[in-house]
Amino acid sequence: MKFDDKPAVLSRRSLLAGALSGAGLTVLGGTAAQAATVRSRRTPRVLIATNEPWGTYHAAPLLPEARRQGWEITQLVPDLSGIKPGDPVPVVTPDQVQSADLLVVTGAGDWPAECAARFRKLPLIASSLAYQLPVEAPRAKEFRDRLRAITASSPAEAKVFDDYLGTRRPITVVGTPQTDDLPRHSPEPGTVLVLTSVTKSSSTGGSAPGTELLLAAAGRLAAAGKHILVGLHPREDRSLWEQYEISSVPSVQASARAEAAIGIPGTVFPVVAAVGVPLVGCTDPGLRIPDYLLSVCSHTITTADEAVTAVAEAKPVSREVLYEAVGPVGGSARRLLKVWRKAGIRV
Repeated sequence: MKFDDKPAVLSRRSLLAGALSGAGLTVLGGTAAQAATVRSRRTPRVLIATNEPWGTYHAAPLLPEARRQGWEITQLVPDLSGIKPGDPVPVVTPDQVQSADLLVVTGAGDWPAECAARFRKLPLIASSLAYQLPVEAPRAKEFRDRLRAITASSPAEAKVFDDYLGTRRPITVVGTPQTDDLPRHSPEPGTVLVLTSVTKSSSTGGSAPGTELLLAAAGRLAAAGKHILVGLHPREDRSLWEQYEISSVPSVQASARAEAAIGIPGTVFPVVAAVGVPLVGCTDPGLRIPDYLLSVCSHTITTADEAVTAVAEAKPVSREVLYEAVGPVGGSARRLLKVWRKAGIRV
C-alpha cells in the first residue's frame, strides 16, 4: 500500500446549498432562497453513504469547502426518521435520486454496501471519515473491485482502512476536514473537556463500552475542583451529563477552552490533539480501539481513581505522532474533493 499526501488546490465556486426538489433531493434545513438557486450545469453531484445511515455529522465538515467550489453533496438515508429538522446536510432516499455523478462510501457496513449495489453504474470511491477497525468488513468484497480511489485522513488511518476494506491499493492521505477550521487554544484554568461516546445503540449506530468509567472519572475530577465541560457525541444520551456544563458548540470548538480532555477514544481525538489539547483516554476491556487513536493520548486509564493524576500530568503529543494520527492539517476538504474530481467526476 502506498500513501500520497501531496496537498493540492482546487478552483472555488459558489454551491447550491439546498438541493432542488426537481432533482429528487430532500433537504432539511437551509433557506427558500438557497433552494431556489439555479444549479450550474457543471455542479458535481455527490452521494455519500455511511455506516451510520442517519449520521450526517460525518459529512457536515465537507460542506463549507463544497459550497466554495460549487459542489452538491447529499447523504443517502433509508428514510427521514433519523433526520432532525434544521440538519444542514442535504439528504435523499435512494428512490428519490434522479441523477448523480459519484457515490462515496465511508465504510463497508450494510448501508454503504446496499447503496453500492443500488447504484452500480455510478463511479465509486471509498473515503474514511470516521475510524474503523483493522479487520476486513464482511461486505467489503461486494464492491471493492469497483473503487476508483481510496482516501484516508492520515497514514495510520490509511493502514487501518486498507485492512478494513481488504485491499492492497494506493490510499491517498488527505487530512481531516475538521482540522480545516481549528480554534485557537485558549484554555480556561481548571477546565477539563469530557469527550463522550454513545451509551446506547440505535438504528443509527452502535454504542461503545466505557461510559460508566468516564462518568466516574468526571465525578472524581469535579470533586478535585475541576470545571467539567462536556462535549457530547451527537448520539449520546444528554441526560447522563446534565449535572455538568454541556457545550453548546461542537467538541472540537469546545476543546479550545480546556486545559485537558478525557474521554473514550474516538474519531474526534486526533482532531482535539491538533488543537493542542492534552488527552487522557478511558479504556475498557470491551473496547476495540485502533492504536493510532491511543497514540494521541498522553495517558490511558482503566479506573476512575487514576483520572485526577492522569489529567494533571497530561501533555500535548509530538508533531510526529500527531501527523501519523491526524494527517496534514488545513486544506483537507480541498484535497479530498480533488481526489473525488480526478477519480470519479466527469462533468
